[in-house]
Amino acid sequence: MKKRFSFTTDTATLSVFDLASLKHRVNDDPDWWSIPDDEIDEINKGNVIFLNLGSDGDYTVEIHDDLNEGYRALSLKVPAGRVFIGAGEDTSGGDLEPDGSDYMSGVFLEFSPGAYEVKFKKEQHNIKLSFAKSEGGVNNITDLVRL
Repeated sequence: MKKRFSFTTDTATLSVFDLASLKHRVNDDPDWWSIPDDEIDEINKGNVIFLNLGSDGDYTVEIHDDLNEGYRALSLKVPAGRVFIGAGEDTSGGDLEPDGSDYMSGVFLEFSPGAYEVKFKKEQHNIKLSFAKSEGGVNNITDLVRL
C-alpha cells in the first residue's frame, strides 16, 4: 500500500481528478456535478471519477499498487500530474478548486502525466483505489457510479 488517508464528505461522494482536467468547470456552479448528465459526461471524457458512496460521513482511502478481485475500473486522464482525491464537495466549481488548505477534505497525489486505469472498491467506510498507466482515457457509462 502506498498511501492511506481519511476524509469527510457531506455529499456522499469521492471525487478523483487532475486539476487541469476540470479547469473549464472552475467558473461553473459549485455543484455542477450534482446534475447526473454533467457528471456522466465528465466521467466519460475521462476528466473525473465520481464515486457515489451511499452515505455522508468519514471514510478512509487506501491507495494500493493493484486490486485483484471485487473491483470496478474507470479511465482517468492525468494531463498535469496533480490528482486530487477527496470529498465531492471539493470538486472544482463555484470559482474554487482544491488548494491544499485546511478546509479541503482530501489529498493531492503526484503522477506522471498520461491516462490511468483506476480500480476501486468499497468495504464499509474503507475505499480502496489503485492507479495503473493505460492507453485509454475515456469511459462509456450510462449511469452514475454507485458503490
